[in-house]
Amino acid sequence: MDDEVIEISDNSENSSISEMDVEMTGEQPAVDANVAAAEEIVPKDAATIAEEKKKLGNDQYKAQNYQNALKLYTDAISLCPDSAAYYGNRAACYMMLLNFNRALTDARHAIRIDPGFEKAYVRVAKCCLALGDIIGTEQAVKMVNELNSQSTAVAGEQTAVQKLRQLEATIQTNYDTKAYRNVVFYLDSALKLAPACLKYRLLKAECLAFLGRCDEALDIAVGVMKLDTTSADAIYVRGLCLYYTDNLEKGILHFERALTLDPDHYKSKQMRSKCKQLKEMKENGNMLFKSGRYREAHVIYTDALKIDEHNKDINSKLLYNRALVNTRIGNLREAVADCNRVLELNSQYLKALLLRARCYNDLEKFEESVADYETALQLEKTPEIKRLLREAKFALKKSKRKDYYKILGIGRNATDDEIKKAYRKKALVHHPDRHANSSAEERKEEELKFKEVGEAYAILSDARKKTRYDSGQDIEEQEQADFDPNQMFRSFFQFNGGGRNNSFNFEF
Repeated sequence: MDDEVIEISDNSENSSISEMDVEMTGEQPAVDANVAAAEEIVPKDAATIAEEKKKLGNDQYKAQNYQNALKLYTDAISLCPDSAAYYGNRAACYMMLLNFNRALTDARHAIRIDPGFEKAYVRVAKCCLALGDIIGTEQAVKMVNELNSQSTAVAGEQTAVQKLRQLEATIQTNYDTKAYRNVVFYLDSALKLAPACLKYRLLKAECLAFLGRCDEALDIAVGVMKLDTTSADAIYVRGLCLYYTDNLEKGILHFERALTLDPDHYKSKQMRSKCKQLKEMKENGNMLFKSGRYREAHVIYTDALKIDEHNKDINSKLLYNRALVNTRIGNLREAVADCNRVLELNSQYLKALLLRARCYNDLEKFEESVADYETALQLEKTPEIKRLLREAKFALKKSKRKDYYKILGIGRNATDDEIKKAYRKKALVHHPDRHANSSAEERKEEELKFKEVGEAYAILSDARKKTRYDSGQDIEEQEQADFDPNQMFRSFFQFNGGGRNNSFNFEF
């Protein structure tokens, strides 16, 4: 690893190094003037200069000037490379700078020089724990106990490494069951014990990506890549973030880069395949839609949705596309259902909101249509959305009036002759005389329908009123209040050849 320091929170139990952790020289006796003069004449040897460098380093260490101390310890090592104490002191300095990899290297080198150097084993245990190396920690703890059975220097590390083993088992169980929120929770506990463990950090980043928290995941991945540009796991996580933000092409490139560094990287193989499959199906579905092959596009989009339930960004777009297809093949209710799912994934998806509003309008669910357009206007205040909202409100207002065309059973483009024929048919069906022998409740119901049929004909047979009605204007309440359905019936059959002497015989 390079010289960059891993930034982690301080953990006094694991990383704090006291002043006595560096190897101090004893108090030196006073030197008289003759000896000092002799020293100026006789050149100092390398060992003497190295010791002076170490003493100066210790002073800087105690003053917490760790970078200065680091340089002085390095100078001492270059002058006297076989001193275990110098490597031990530099290891302690690296630990204070939270550079546990460099500290571990120095502590192990000190042990190679002096296999009985207890403090070096303590430092190895602390560094291994911080890096998440459970086996390395356990081995170092064992050596400290063998060298000094009464030592308590690694008691904290011994307890911590046991907790770490338990946490790793719990993390793996939750990961296998895709309980990613739980994995993140337990990884945070593990990182308190092993703050410099890149494996834990990257596993957390992976789970954050699965949970849709790609910005957080990307920050972790990029941070690790700055420390180790050859980390296949970090590049894989970055590719995962690109994949989950619908940047499939760049995602594929990252998975391929990870496989170049580690040809056996299973997760990258799996994600590269999934990424390519989604990209191909998405493009095919879009091509089929544009060429008007809607049912084939529907099948493709449906199959693509099965590939990865965690990819909310891509799935929301696939669902929106399928909703569009459903509108083209007349499946308006299915289109609404797809839009509902889109908005569950992303409540700010404006296109899905507008499409659902349109579908509601076509389904004559005018209140729902107005509500969607109002929400859309809050997201984006455009003239087009304002116009659509006005039209939806107008349609809602019209829907609350009686539908005279529906009452007569005719279309809105019916001719005058068709309107007359429809009235004649409906009036005969609902005329009170025809239901004289029915129950009181049935007679009342038929009378109401007879009146509505008359109202409908009175409006639609009058050019002025029909124009006002078709344009959505209200018909004057006074005109409706004064309306007499029986008079309408008699007038109609009188002027339309309904029978002799203004009477009509029903055909039962």
